[in-house]
Parts: sequence; C-alpha cells; structure tokens
Amino acid sequence: MIRAIIGNIIIGIGIVFVLLGVLGIYRFRDFYSRILIGAKVDTVGFITICTGAIVRSGFTWFSLKVLLLIAIVMLINPVVTHAIASSAYRGGYRVSEEDDSNDADG
Repeated sequence: MIRAIIGNIIIGIGIVFVLLGVLGIYRFRDFYSRILIGAKVDTVGFITICTGAIVRSGFTWFSLKVLLLIAIVMLINPVVTHAIASSAYRGGYRVSEEDDSNDADG
C-alpha cells in the first residue's frame, strides 16, 4: 500500500515535469534551445515515470525490464539529440541575431 502511494507520487512528479517541459519548449524561440529542452524533458521525465512504475511493482522481472529500458534511453537519447542538432547545423540552419534580441524583450 505505501509502495503504491510512493510510486504514484513519483509518477505524478514525472508527469508534472513533462508538462512543464512542454510549456518550456514553447517558451524558447530558437531551434537549438528547443531541442535541448526537449531532450532533457524526454530523458528526465521518462526516467522519473519509469522509476515510479518500478516502485509500484516492486522488484520483479517487470522492474528489470524497465531498468533495461531506462539504460537504453539514457544511452540513445543524447546521441539522437546530438545527431539532430548536428545535421541541422551542417545543413545550414543558424540562429539569427534577431532571435537573440527578441528573447531579451520577453
């Protein structure tokens, strides 16, 4: 019973983190800031939600599978984010000076 409550709280924290991160993506104007926030939200929110699922289920085969999934996401997500940002940079996408001056205005 207490394990389920703690697991639900951790899952709730993960969901709130993801929702606030989505709002943060709309807050930033340039591509590179958005991809950075998207990667952080995706990784941390996913890990928090999966941790809550592990706490709820206890130490079972399910939790081992979820730990493996967390490890895979922690390895692959930064690589994929770097590949996307790198291909955009090599493709000629640059942040203009106008975008930086508009960020200061709010």
